[in-house]
Amino acid sequence: MVVRRPPGRRAQILAVAADRFHRSGYHQVSMTEVAAGVGITAPALYRHFRGKPELLDRAVRLGLDELAGGLRAAGTAKEVGAVLAAVAVGHRPLGTLVQRDARLLPPDRRAALRRELRADVALMTAVLRAERPELPAADAELLCWAALSACAGLSYQSAAPQPRRAEALLRELVAAVLAVTPAGTATVPVPRPESQAESESESESESESEPESVPAAGPVPGPRPQARREELLAAAVRLFHQRGFDNVSTDQLGAAVGISGPSVYRHFDSKAHLLAASLVRSRERLWREVDGAITAAAGPGAALAAGLGAYVGFALRNGDYLGAMLSETDRLAPPDRRAAVDFRRDFLRTWVGLLRQVRPECDAATARIRVHALFALVNDGVRNRPHSARPDLEDCLLRLGRAVLGLS
Repeated sequence: MVVRRPPGRRAQILAVAADRFHRSGYHQVSMTEVAAGVGITAPALYRHFRGKPELLDRAVRLGLDELAGGLRAAGTAKEVGAVLAAVAVGHRPLGTLVQRDARLLPPDRRAALRRELRADVALMTAVLRAERPELPAADAELLCWAALSACAGLSYQSAAPQPRRAEALLRELVAAVLAVTPAGTATVPVPRPESQAESESESESESESEPESVPAAGPVPGPRPQARREELLAAAVRLFHQRGFDNVSTDQLGAAVGISGPSVYRHFDSKAHLLAASLVRSRERLWREVDGAITAAAGPGAALAAGLGAYVGFALRNGDYLGAMLSETDRLAPPDRRAAVDFRRDFLRTWVGLLRQVRPECDAATARIRVHALFALVNDGVRNRPHSARPDLEDCLLRLGRAVLGLS
């Protein structure tokens, strides 16, 4: 007797896996949990996929294949917007899988993913420049990356929006982004290799912790404990973002500030405690800067503009924190994770309320989609090489932010 697998079983598994990874984070999901969600045993699941890395890779590729196919058939910017919106709604987990979880794939798969995204952006850029030939290639490419990010923001909504409304609004957002004209120079400096940048940054941290000269007598005083703690918090955010929580050792954390690995425990009980403290400190700075700008402004319109300026400014200086916030929150202990989620919810609520005051025709669902698009666009924009090296990036992000918020 031949036992036939149910038709579409692989697609069903990938849909469940994508949803679980999206909601809980890759590290928190087991193959047993995915199997249970499909209604099969774990051994049966392994007959389809060899392990979690392959599941994640295939779940990402499922959405990207549809995106690439749609873009190859798109001949106008309007059609490009329709493709981006349809994929964002039809594969809602894709944004978080690409931006947060795909960094955990093996290096060859990460490189392949990046090549595929670049190829998609190249297709979009060619269409856009055919309609807007005045745009330099670097400007057109920046706009296309921004459009992708804005649509990916839908992934970060806790509740699924009404599909038709969401798709229509995303098409509108893409059109607004692709219509932006960057005002500055389109020249993009060639960035340093990442490994070189990390090495130089670590060397600078170590050299800054050393005195300029050594007195003739007596020991050289080291940084005070509180100063060392602050150095560790800053180094932790940077390293956790660049390499991932599980790939950073206490020896590496210590070396980043000029101390031994075991000495880290004089300041923090564990690596998990250091991660939690570093994200708390960054959240405090984000709230202080943005809320301060909003509170000091006169009237909702000025407050929204001031908040946008403060958020973009913070992002430009703290891209590592924004990256770590997206990628490492699921590595926190449950109480710390709840605190991080509560902060993001309150932060979002502030922006949604402010936008609805400025644009009273926006209902809550519309405002949430626009605000999530703003955050995703800015968060990606400050970390997406080589465009993150543009000298006019701040102005570009402000213009793009106003476009997705629907401000004139």
